[in-house]
Formats: sequence, structure tokens, C-alpha cells
Amino acid sequence: MKKLWLAAALLLVNGAAHAETIEMKVFGMVCGFCAQGIEANLRKIPATADVVVSLENKLVILRPRDSANIAGAELRKAVTDAGCDLKPITQRNAG
Repeated sequence: MKKLWLAAALLLVNGAAHAETIEMKVFGMVCGFCAQGIEANLRKIPATADVVVSLENKLVILRPRDSANIAGAELRKAVTDAGCDLKPITQRNAG
């Protein structure tokens, strides 16, 4: 759990003050291969600056580039293409 919070804090610190983070709870992420697939798919989205995937917490935290908007449908497709499903997506302001 400490690693996840540290990673989330690093995402916030490394981003601009106005950057947002996107948090996604994931159903069906049961192994490292699942987590790697989700991370790889999300990194393919051009507006993605950074991604942290926590298999233990079934949580993905994504930071868009320069506060770019990434459509929920695009995020959902990246996760479902890796064989998992999403719970609701939460966007948080860093400032």
C-alpha cells in the first residue's frame, strides 16, 4: 500500500500544478501479466504522461500530458483490450 501512495504522490509532484490524475479500479486484474497489459495499452494513448498499476489494490493511476483530456471510452477500451473491466473512473485535480 505504501508503494501505491508513493507512486501516486510522485505522479502528482512530477506533473504541472494544474495536471489531473485519473484513478481506475479494475475488475479481473489477477496477475502481473494483466497489469503489464493494462499499463502497455494505456501508455499507447498519446495523451498519457505516466501510469502506475497496483495489482495488489486493483488500481490504476494515470497522469495525462499537460492536462490533456482522455475520453473515458478510450480508457475503458485500453483496459478491456487487456482482458479486464473497469469500475467507475475518477479524475482528481492536483492543485
